[in-house]
Amino acid sequence: MKLIVKGIKGHDLPLNPKDKVSLKFAMLFEGLCTLGVQAAIKKYGYTEQRFYQLLSKFEKEGASALIDKKRGPNNQSVRTKEVKNQIIRLRFLDPLANTGVISQKLNQMGYNVSIRSVERTITEFGLQKKLIR
Repeated sequence: MKLIVKGIKGHDLPLNPKDKVSLKFAMLFEGLCTLGVQAAIKKYGYTEQRFYQLLSKFEKEGASALIDKKRGPNNQSVRTKEVKNQIIRLRFLDPLANTGVISQKLNQMGYNVSIRSVERTITEFGLQKKLIR
């Protein structure tokens, strides 16, 4: 689908549908200056609520506010560097200890770590037990 911003002097500005920042800006422009909010949100496929959210962000922060941000958590809340170091340390101190034992030791030390977090760290660093035939 090709989107075009109509100019008043007969010139049109085609928009790349993959360029989300340009689309959001064009929607705000057309919503406020030419088409009206209802026609603009219909044309660009946004809700009225999202239109006004983007408008508010744009007025406060400028065009950089229209860039999509990375979604999801910004950090590993449980498996911090310190916790990973403790898991590795405990693994080397007792190579025969399973993940449940390591998790229990960490919980006794004051770190709230699940067995699955210990398993992920051990796998991430390649510290699995080697099976002897």
